[in-house]
Amino acid sequence: MGKLSAFNFLTLNGFYQGKEQGDINWHTHQAGGEEAEYAAEGAGSDSTLVFGRVTYDMMSAWWPTPAAIETMPGIAEGMNRSEKIVFSRTLKKADWNNTRIIKDNIGEAVRKLKKDRDMTILGSGSIVTQLSDLGLIDQYQLMIDPVALGEGKTIFSGMQKQLNLKLVGHRIFKSGAVMLTYEPA
Repeated sequence: MGKLSAFNFLTLNGFYQGKEQGDINWHTHQAGGEEAEYAAEGAGSDSTLVFGRVTYDMMSAWWPTPAAIETMPGIAEGMNRSEKIVFSRTLKKADWNNTRIIKDNIGEAVRKLKKDRDMTILGSGSIVTQLSDLGLIDQYQLMIDPVALGEGKTIFSGMQKQLNLKLVGHRIFKSGAVMLTYEPA
């Protein structure tokens, strides 16, 4: 049985994006820094990447580009090589290699996919919320950036059920960012 993980970076006050949709300009991890090395390790894990449409649009616009490949070659290689799934009712086609679109029954699809693969949700707050409510996420990896915003969107916005978690790991980066790893309690 595979495992479904959610990876997100957050502000100190719990936002995964700023006021505007897709605003992650506050997330300032530098190429060559500890966080980039950590991301490169994760990108090489052979986990199937899972996105909602907004995150998919952002990722597919950056990672296949020459600038991404030059700036962060290890991460770009892993992102471009990985199998990718985008959950969207509105996306008509997915041009980023190794990507398929699933339009309906997100819970059923994830249950089937978990039978034979590990998967990682990147960003995609609405997908995290839906799958958390269904009890399908096995691990939450939250990188807390040392920044606070006045407005933004929380990762669990719209959640219908309380989610109790237990801390199973942590890592402190020189930049002041902290990685917290949780599993359902």
